[in-house]
Amino acid sequence: MVMSRAAIRYAKAILDIATANNNASAVNNDMKVIVASVNGSQELKDFLVNPIIKGDTKFNAVKEIFASVQNETNGLFQLLLANKRFEILPAIASQFNTLFDEVSGVETAVVTTAFPITSEIETQVLNKIKEFSSNSITIKNVVDESIIGGFVLRIGDKQYNASVANKLQQLKREFSY
Repeated sequence: MVMSRAAIRYAKAILDIATANNNASAVNNDMKVIVASVNGSQELKDFLVNPIIKGDTKFNAVKEIFASVQNETNGLFQLLLANKRFEILPAIASQFNTLFDEVSGVETAVVTTAFPITSEIETQVLNKIKEFSSNSITIKNVVDESIIGGFVLRIGDKQYNASVANKLQQLKREFSY
C-alpha cells in the first residue's frame, strides 16, 4: 500500500486528537478493523476508490459498516466526506497503526519464510529478538517461496538474512572470482 503524504498527515492528526482524549488505544483498534475489512473485501476497496459514487453515499456506508467506532474515527469519516478523500481511508488507518506502535514502543519484526511459521517457531523467534531489543515486538510473517528455505528477519533498519537463496548467491559470487 502506497502511503500518500495526505494519509500520513491525517493519521498524525487523528493520533494527536485520540491521544489528547486518552483514547488512542481504542482508535487504534478501530483502524485495525478498517485495515482488515478493506484488505478482506475487494468490493469495499473498489467502493471507496470509485469516483462515480458520491461522498454522502460513501460516508453513510462507512458509518454503517463501522457503526461501533470511537468518536475520533467518526470525526475522520466526516473530515474525509468534507474533503472528498475516502479513497485514502485504508492508507490512513494503516499509517495510524504504525504511528501508534511507534509511540507505544512496539516494533514489528518482519520474518520472511518459504512457508507460514508455526506458533512454536514464532515463540522461538520472539525469544531470540528479546535478547537484543528491549521494545515490545510483534511478528509479521511474510511467505516468499523464492527464498527456498531458512528465513529473513527485518526489524526497523536492521536485517538478518539466513535464507537458502542468500547462501546460494554467496556461493555463486565466490565461484565467479
